[in-house]
Amino acid sequence: MACRISELVLNCHDPERLARFWCEVLDFVVLDPDDHGAIEIGPREGFGGPQPTLILRPGTEQAAGTVPLHIDVNPTDRDMDAELERLLALGARRADIGQTGEEPWHVLADPEGNAFCLLKARLDPL
Repeated sequence: MACRISELVLNCHDPERLARFWCEVLDFVVLDPDDHGAIEIGPREGFGGPQPTLILRPGTEQAAGTVPLHIDVNPTDRDMDAELERLLALGARRADIGQTGEEPWHVLADPEGNAFCLLKARLDPL
């Protein structure tokens, strides 16, 4: 048996704002807000399925020895161009992290500036 990614944790200034953004991007729902301001979002069927959940935690300090989180997304029901337009309309913006322009993906940033990549669809759009 192998391990799977169960949660991705992202420190952020405004967990509620990012929860709304990522819920729209991924068609997730809020699963579990906690008493300390963190919000867990995930698939409608809940924790434990094939997709990891995201935990959006207040705070921006990076602990020593940790690496920044990077998320890749790919559309499941439309082509990459249509998904790019949808993400930009939701508040994502293009980000320059030194790419050449020849990459087959788009580098974007969420509303707080966290970079993520939009990859080509891995499933045939419906």
